[in-house]
Amino acid sequence: MKKLILFAFSFLLFASVGCKHSSHPTNTNAAYVKDNYIKYEYQVPVRDGKKLFTSVYVPKDQTKKYPIMMDRTPYSVAPYGKDKYKGTLGPSPLFMHDGYIFVYQDVRGRFMSEGIFEEMTPEKEEHKTKNDVDEGTDTYDTIDWLLKNIPNNNGKVGVWGISYPGFFTTAALLSRHPALVAASPQAPMADLYRDDAFHNGAFMLVGNFGFYAGFTNRQNDKPTQRKGLQFNFGTNDGYKFFMNMGSVKNSNDKYYKDTIRLWNEMLDHPNYDQHWKDRNILYHLHDIKTAVLVTGGWYDAEDLYGAINTYKTLAKNNPSTPIYFTMGPWVHGGWSYGQGDHLGDIDFGGSTGPFYREKIEFAFFNHYLKGTPFNLPKVSMFETGVNQWKNYNVWPPKEAAEKNLYLLPGGKLSFDEPQVADNSFNEFISDPKNPVPFINGIDIDMKREYMTGDQRFATGRKDVLTYQTDVLDKDVTLAGNIWADLKVSTTGTDADWVVKIIDVHPDSAKNNKFTSKGVNMADYEQMVRSEAMRGKFRDGFDKPAPFKPGKITPVNFELQDVLHTFKKGHRIMVQVQSTWFPLIDRNTQKFEDIMKAKDSDFQKATNRVYTSKVNPSYLKVRVMDGK
Repeated sequence: MKKLILFAFSFLLFASVGCKHSSHPTNTNAAYVKDNYIKYEYQVPVRDGKKLFTSVYVPKDQTKKYPIMMDRTPYSVAPYGKDKYKGTLGPSPLFMHDGYIFVYQDVRGRFMSEGIFEEMTPEKEEHKTKNDVDEGTDTYDTIDWLLKNIPNNNGKVGVWGISYPGFFTTAALLSRHPALVAASPQAPMADLYRDDAFHNGAFMLVGNFGFYAGFTNRQNDKPTQRKGLQFNFGTNDGYKFFMNMGSVKNSNDKYYKDTIRLWNEMLDHPNYDQHWKDRNILYHLHDIKTAVLVTGGWYDAEDLYGAINTYKTLAKNNPSTPIYFTMGPWVHGGWSYGQGDHLGDIDFGGSTGPFYREKIEFAFFNHYLKGTPFNLPKVSMFETGVNQWKNYNVWPPKEAAEKNLYLLPGGKLSFDEPQVADNSFNEFISDPKNPVPFINGIDIDMKREYMTGDQRFATGRKDVLTYQTDVLDKDVTLAGNIWADLKVSTTGTDADWVVKIIDVHPDSAKNNKFTSKGVNMADYEQMVRSEAMRGKFRDGFDKPAPFKPGKITPVNFELQDVLHTFKKGHRIMVQVQSTWFPLIDRNTQKFEDIMKAKDSDFQKATNRVYTSKVNPSYLKVRVMDGK
């Protein structure tokens, strides 16, 4: 969502280009902007009388007409002032050098725009009066104003944005303005409850806590250029900081003192109630005529769900509309800058970022806005493990067949179902006072490398169950979404269930140029996909229910999509645990509102995962035929 690792880093990127990520500005780009563009600033009126602050960069060469490229953002269109220019323009410098009219707008209620800001403004299906406004109507009114007031535009508009601006790009589709011919929601927030706030009901603690202090620069309708203040943790040890903080309730008791409205909205709505349903933009993605390029990263710790499900919803509901989808080996927004050639210790075999920026993103917008030739596959996917781009007509690919990958007694993992008839199980003691860390090492942040990180630090813990296949005698390629179907029990009345899918490298694996000092790629346990589930939501995120202590209970949840090949000679590993700290908050292991829990509520529990023929636990995966 809006949260990107450290907020200070995020804001530096936003301020440089007006969206969450883009190519880092260079002195050459900054000089080019000033030499070739004129900057204007406007207060654009929308239908309910509010005015939205808008910066417009127009090419000095007025001998031809230009399409408009627009980014609507809650992160400021800074720098403010007609004589102060951004260091680069557009999604990448390719656009700036090719010639576009670039528009950056502070969305309603943020920075210099009037109005009150709402998290992921609820969209309205009908707009009967001038006061029935949302991001769709604000976009429509802005486009109309730009077409009438910015000289030498060619009547075509494109919109792009990453993360929170990705949500505003998706919302722009709901304007259904005929001049909006191309849009690219990139790592878009789609369902705030599922994207960033909670994952299957488990609160994403480290990704949310420090964000809101910096994001909250105003909570009223008074425009300001003032930025929010970065929260001072006073340490780099996130595990220690959040353990010392205690329960989530203490965030207000010790630090925020109930002064941050948006933080409190999350704490006040731990269930998927109407507050969250109103903020699910996927419900509205129908009757779309605009060409769309949805972009995401396989290792996006924030909005993986948003990219995948925005594409799937658009493709399903708008079959006659050109919908394109790209997923690469990137972190949140990583396609918009840098080489994209590695993450942590994992080498992707070469640059992927420049390829995307030129051959996919630039080609897409130039075709729809300028009419250049175009031959882009509908689905462009980077297959990790073998480091190859693959093209498909649909996602998931039709060639992928559903199979079950079973957790077996003795820590085995196999596509063959269990033969043990009795209720065999593995158990562990889950202790919220000694939770399993989500990374190996000290960091105050949602360290992005955790998504490919070596899991050997967790394998030896007694509160982590480990299952793995024999050494693979052929490549196994997973393509599409993954579901965990667990049979479990707990001695408590609630429990979290964390499932990690891991690629175990052979003992012959060699280090690469990105391998960290002190790390050996031999036997490296590379995380491929992982997800958490708060067990009380197993029957529905709006229907929390307690566990009956000791009763075998099914818990099923989605781990989201992958395209990854476990190569011959590797192993597939699955780990199951009940804490993942401080990535997610700690479950008290009692059936209660954890957002209001006291420190004294946390208790140990004995949790079991069953592995028998009668009560099997397995992952439902999609395996490419012939592999």
